[in-house]
Amino acid sequence: MQIPAETVEEYLEKVPEERKDAFRKLFETISENLPKGFETQISYGMIGWCVPLKSFPAGYHCSPGTPLPFLNLASQKNFIALYHMGIYSNPELLEWFVAEYPKFSKRKLDMGKSCIRFKKPDEIPFELIAELCKKMTPNHWIEIYESMLNRDK
Repeated sequence: MQIPAETVEEYLEKVPEERKDAFRKLFETISENLPKGFETQISYGMIGWCVPLKSFPAGYHCSPGTPLPFLNLASQKNFIALYHMGIYSNPELLEWFVAEYPKFSKRKLDMGKSCIRFKKPDEIPFELIAELCKKMTPNHWIEIYESMLNRDK
């Protein structure tokens, strides 16, 4: 279920009522805790935080001329999804997150390679997400991203 929106505020307004408060709180948690240098925009039909072209002119290799994606937040049909490229690309960060999750939630971690799914909006571990957001700067993300590109050559 994609929410058609031109702006972040429009996306936030269109989130289903039953999860709107938790979704906005998660948006604010991310926005307040990400290191300076990430920019917020609509990206791939979701709310996204990216490294802007002014900081990383090469941009995203899959879509030249676009900012480098880092984190996305979406309201899907059955859950709220948080896509974090740092978890996907940094095994130490993934290990940390998986180990910390049970300290903040009684629910089993529902996760894919970069996607963390929250099926119960009232059980989102906001404090843990805040800590996760603090763990990677735009420059650190660029370093990891470039090393992954160079490894694939």
